[in-house]
Amino acid sequence: MNTCARKKSRPTAKTRRRACSQAARKLRARAKKVNSPQMWLTTLFHVATGLPWDWRLGPSDSSERGHLLQMIGTLAHNALITGDAGFVGYDTWKAILDSGRHFLIRVGGNVQLLKKLGYAEEKEGMVYLWPRREAKKHLPPLVLRMVVSRGGKHPVYLVTSILDDTIFSDDQVVKIYALRWRIEVFYRHFKQTFERRKLRSHTAANAELEATWSLLGLWAMMLHAQVILMENGVPARKISVANALLGYRKSMREYRSIPDPGESLIELIGKAVVDSYPRKDKRSRDYPRKKQEKAAGAPRVKNATKQQVDAAKKLKDKMALGLTA
Repeated sequence: MNTCARKKSRPTAKTRRRACSQAARKLRARAKKVNSPQMWLTTLFHVATGLPWDWRLGPSDSSERGHLLQMIGTLAHNALITGDAGFVGYDTWKAILDSGRHFLIRVGGNVQLLKKLGYAEEKEGMVYLWPRREAKKHLPPLVLRMVVSRGGKHPVYLVTSILDDTIFSDDQVVKIYALRWRIEVFYRHFKQTFERRKLRSHTAANAELEATWSLLGLWAMMLHAQVILMENGVPARKISVANALLGYRKSMREYRSIPDPGESLIELIGKAVVDSYPRKDKRSRDYPRKKQEKAAGAPRVKNATKQQVDAAKKLKDKMALGLTA
């Protein structure tokens, strides 16, 4: 029986050829994806309307933090910037604060924070970002507040520059960061529903123009849909992007004829609402899935050393006297 079992499990020549063919196709697809020209898109997303506020395009090796710094000036004073663990760093955070805006950023194991530095009045949850390089340059530490969200599978560590929890409570910090997920939904609409996962241009300059006008077009249509549906009390998050696009496309295709009752553009957009039936749990379905991203982990939080406390005190005294390093 052991011999028969081994013979039964041994792949035939046809099976081996099929497996090799599938492996070769996967390798070719992976190589094509790697070698294909790509474009980087960094978006400032307005969570209340679910629409882009500003964006920057660049080559695949662009810096999303650099793009963010270019767009800060388009934001209102005291605006709150919410970002994931890619938007960390002393220079980035200090630039946001110096511009008169605030931030709420997720941090992970790539960030080291200090406690009990004594640079500001100590409160529960207060931490400092003061890397060695900036400390040697006598630059001030950034005073922050850390909030830990434990609602999911892994704790999420958030830091914000708004220190007063009576203005911005811990629950509000967690809820606002959760709204950041809507930008991922917008990207899905842009790439899949609006069919801009691959651009049709053959040159870099034309591809950038195509992406820009595509973003402007989707933004304008969704803004128009919001204006129409707000009259019916439909919030922005309930708008069906797919149905709204179908309404615009139908009106554009049939522009020469008078629309039938119920088929005018305003009437079609008025029906572009996400249905309310409960979705089923799709986790048990047997189809390929993306690899799950690893959790960002916890930031490294240490108590400040005596040397750091003394250096912070000297720097604070100099700044109080209006002296520079």
